[in-house]
Amino acid sequence: MIEFFFDCSSPWTYLAFHNIQPLARELGVAVAWRPILVGGVFNAVNSSVYALREHPDAPKYRYMLKDLQDWAHASGLKIAMPPTVFPVNSVRAMRGCLWLAPQDKLVAFATAVFEAYWQRDEDISQDAVLAQACTEVGVAPQDFFAGIGMPEIKQQLKANTDELIRRGGFGSPTMFFGDDMYFGNDRLPLLQGAVLRSRGASA
Repeated sequence: MIEFFFDCSSPWTYLAFHNIQPLARELGVAVAWRPILVGGVFNAVNSSVYALREHPDAPKYRYMLKDLQDWAHASGLKIAMPPTVFPVNSVRAMRGCLWLAPQDKLVAFATAVFEAYWQRDEDISQDAVLAQACTEVGVAPQDFFAGIGMPEIKQQLKANTDELIRRGGFGSPTMFFGDDMYFGNDRLPLLQGAVLRSRGASA
């Protein structure tokens, strides 16, 4: 099983979320989706992210934007840095992923949220945007908003975030295969190699 810790507020996570699904099918391995709040991770173990946002290195930032587009093109995705709201408060969207998981709608809902934010520059902290995502996946918005307010859902999101920190994670997306950790969309080939080696196959 591959564990996939993720927050929809990250563009690289959007890429990895999209790319790991066909990879997992190809490998015949299940994915355990683990929603987190990446801001909680940054606050605890990776506060340098905030300094970089306040004082970005211009050449490196320009290259990062190009790199993002190159990876998006390779993944068959459209992606753009949101000009209106970045970073975004994703806490309710991530609680929604948890609430919808038992209904087998986590992937569809997360996909709708990713596309709203990273393709259409919609503020995923807003009720109207989340309600539209619910409608797209066949969920009644009123049930959704009641569900994400449940104490156990709030606690599970915190527990997932704390677990990632405890296991050495520092951002999103973070993937585990057994005890081996892989961070970022560009580590998917390394993750693939680890799965193949575990079966005695050549990576």
